[in-house]
Amino acid sequence: MWKRMGKFKLIDISMRIMVGEYFVVLGPSGAGKTLLLQVIAGILQPDRGRIIIDGVDVTKAPPEKRNVGYVPQNYALFPHLTVFDNIAFGLKLKRLSREEIQEKVREVAEKLSIEDLLYRKPGTLSGGEAQRVALARALAIKPKLLLLDEPLSAVDPVLRWEVRDYLRRVHREFGTTVIHVTHDFTEALALADRIAVLNGGKVEQIGPPYEVFYKPRSEFVAWFTRTGNIYKGRARPIGNGLSIVEVGPLSFTVCGEYEGKVAISFRPEYVTISKSKIKSSARNEIEGEIEDYIDEGALILLKIRSMGLEVKAYITKSSFSDLGLKQGERVYLYIKASQIHVIK
Repeated sequence: MWKRMGKFKLIDISMRIMVGEYFVVLGPSGAGKTLLLQVIAGILQPDRGRIIIDGVDVTKAPPEKRNVGYVPQNYALFPHLTVFDNIAFGLKLKRLSREEIQEKVREVAEKLSIEDLLYRKPGTLSGGEAQRVALARALAIKPKLLLLDEPLSAVDPVLRWEVRDYLRRVHREFGTTVIHVTHDFTEALALADRIAVLNGGKVEQIGPPYEVFYKPRSEFVAWFTRTGNIYKGRARPIGNGLSIVEVGPLSFTVCGEYEGKVAISFRPEYVTISKSKIKSSARNEIEGEIEDYIDEGALILLKIRSMGLEVKAYITKSSFSDLGLKQGERVYLYIKASQIHVIK
């Protein structure tokens, strides 16, 4: 699917989403995430390509004929209507009887625990309440597909975990196929069955969370998912299914046979730290100096300089304290060859 909007365009987007799947589209601001949802919802028409939902080509169908629930980032509740009438809006478009509408509104309100909000106006609701009402309106029509546009962006950070768990619970309860877009990689990791990484209107990678976060297919995916250590180098095979990748003055042993220009990446949590040399099965040993460190709560992110190259490593706060680490300290880093990912 292709779609141009001003100077921006979605380019050759191709996704197959399974029934009942929680599918997350992850990308930075301006990647085209909202535009993608608007095309799927039928608010905008694609310039090329097709949208197929449950085996039916809905490319030219209006939004109300697609059986899609859409929760935009601002929730788009009608301020002049009660919560009840907001939830009932899509049901009325389906020309259901008054009794059917009453039954379906109360059913979804009970499942989302908003029965006591039904006769209030949107202007009196908290952010979390408004979000649940918007979800109820989308789910009341029993959609084949639920589209969520940055549903946690307006939620207080303290409540974000709670709302995330709530979305998981709603997904289990209703069994609806979900496409959820976000810029937050921790949100994607917590919720997704599969993730598509979108950048500049193009899909960079689609796969299970583990694959996307630990085996990125591009330098952008590695950077955006905070891999931490990404370097360009030149590879040469050394036999036994191993290669050496030279990154400036440092050499890394990696699994697989590679030759020529590559990039490598490894996450900071894969690095083992010691104040002295140790016997290790890891094929990569680096000596360096702690240049800086950042307290991230339970973990400390160390920035270690080795022969001009910065290497990031995580260590628990208790280990940091027990080892008596400080800025300027010499340390040894150990990384297994199997934990270094090669990006061709």
